[in-house]
Formats: sequence, C-alpha cells, structure tokens
Amino acid sequence: MEKEFLKIEKEALEAINLVADRASFNEVRNTYLSKKGVLSDLMSKMKTLSQEKRPLYGQLVNNLRSKINEALEVKNELLEAKELEEQLKKDKIDLTLPSMSKNSAGLNPFFVIKDEMEEIFISMGYEIADGPEIEEDHYNFELLNIPKDHPARDMQDSFYFSETMLLRTHTSPVQARVMQDKKGESIKIICPGKAYRRDNDDLTHSHQFAQVEGLVIDKNITLGNLKATLDLFVKKMFGEKRKTRFRASYFSFTEPSVEVDISCSECDGAGCLTCKGTGWIEILGAGMVNENVLRMNGYDPSIYQGFAFGIGIERVAMLRYGIDDIRRIYQNDIRFLEQFRAR
Repeated sequence: MEKEFLKIEKEALEAINLVADRASFNEVRNTYLSKKGVLSDLMSKMKTLSQEKRPLYGQLVNNLRSKINEALEVKNELLEAKELEEQLKKDKIDLTLPSMSKNSAGLNPFFVIKDEMEEIFISMGYEIADGPEIEEDHYNFELLNIPKDHPARDMQDSFYFSETMLLRTHTSPVQARVMQDKKGESIKIICPGKAYRRDNDDLTHSHQFAQVEGLVIDKNITLGNLKATLDLFVKKMFGEKRKTRFRASYFSFTEPSVEVDISCSECDGAGCLTCKGTGWIEILGAGMVNENVLRMNGYDPSIYQGFAFGIGIERVAMLRYGIDDIRRIYQNDIRFLEQFRAR
C-alpha cells in the first residue's frame, strides 16, 4: 500500500516540476486535486477496506495531499513572479515622454466656510443633524407654523414633485424632524445643507444655495442666549472687531424674530459702498422658537423655550472674500479658485 502512494507522490512531484505556465499548472492541479482527481479516487476506495486498515490508509492519503499542495504552492509563487516580470516588461514606462499636466487650485471657498462654520458651532457644544433634500410639505411648512395657503409660502416658492413632495426650501425641516424624534428632550444642533427656491433675480441669489441652521431648545432659554451665541459666532468668523445688531423682523416659525446685521469690515461702521452707507451688513435671520412650533412638535411652551437661526454659507463666503457673483462659487473655474490656494 505504501509503495503505491510513494509512486503516485513521485509522479505528482515530477509533473509539478515540469509545469511551465498557468495552463499546465491548472491541468496538474485538476489531475490530482479535483473532485474526479487521483486523490478523490483514492479516498473513494477507503470504504472497501477493513476497519483496521482504514486509519493507516487515511493517513497516507492526507500526507500525499499535503505534499502535493505544498509543491503546488511553491510552483504557484514561481509562476506569479514570472507573470509579474512579464507584465512589467509590457508596461514599461518611457521616461523620455512628457509628463501629464495636472492643474490644481485652492479649496472652493464654499467648503472652506462650511467647514469653519461647523467647527465654530461644534466648539460651542452643537451637534450636526442631517435630513432629506426631497422633503414632505408637512415637515417643510406645516410643522414650522406655515399652514397651506399662508402668505409666508410665497417667499419660499420651490420645486414640487407632487402636492406634498418638494425640494426643501430651507434646512428647517431637519429641526422639525429632530424635535419630533426628541420630544421633551433638550436639543442643541446645527443643520448644514442645500436648500432650493425659485430665486435667481440678481448676482447674490441662486435657485440652489446652502444654509447652516441652528436650533437650541431647553428650559430658561432667552433672547440673550441667542444674542451671545451669534455675537461669538460673528467674532470668530469675521474678527474680534465686528459687532452685531438685531432688527425686528418676521418669520413664521419664530416669535419674536430678528434680522442680524454685522458692522461693515470695509469701513468699520463709518459707511461705504459695501454697506450702502449704513455701516451695517445684513447676514442672517433668527428668533425665539414660536410657541406653536414647540407645541406641534411635542414641547410644552410653559416649560421649554428655544431659539433658531439660519445663515447662508454662500452669503458668508461672499462677505468674507469680497466675491461679487454667487455663480463663481458653483462654476469651479480654476482661475477663480487659484485665489484661495493660500487661504
């Protein structure tokens, strides 16, 4: 019995040694290791043996299998090295050819500002929340105190897929979704993302833009907390010399509502063409969360208060870098982006 196995081993190792390419390698491997190969045939004979002979027979089969596998692994490594060498010869690079030119520029100012705004608010303890851009009317308007046929909808004319589905007009629906999820819990989030409105009347507006909206809900929240938050944000974003000013305004989801101005960096509040002689530049809208919004989203207004704000990312970028046309931010013109390489 052992002589038979030694003969098969010798034949197998000689066949493996003669292998010169991948096709002959596969042929030898299949001859000995496939389901219909030599080793499978040997194993099938075990049932014809007596109980006393089976252990020795099984050991001989396994030893033979191990030696064939080991020889095949060595041969496979040699073939792989040979194949790699041949491939490298085919793919040889001609170093005398001219190199490919790859023009690069700085980061788009949109992403510079977005990342910086997120870092500022994260350092103040805010978490980032996200939501769908194709939104339900229920979240985009109704839960934010803007019922059907309300005049406030005219300011947020958007792109509709059906009577109830539209491209969101602000990132406030994310706030509504978070409030619905955390009913009765404290909230401190920002919601960065794209918004869409049928608005491209001038060089400072586009039908697509991005916002960073914020929402804080807790006990004993006041307008003073909002003022301190935005004042700190403005100083970190535009410099320690910048001042903030609140002006009364109207937003359906906040009451009271304010427009927030910052002192002009060009003239330091004295008045110039940039600020149209006023010394101030409008930058964002904010206010205390309307009691109806709190109530609709599961918060008791007698216990919880909150504030919200919305900042246009492109608006901040245009003010920070003196960009005259919002479309420059979206066009990825390398001549424009090169100006922000150092920044």
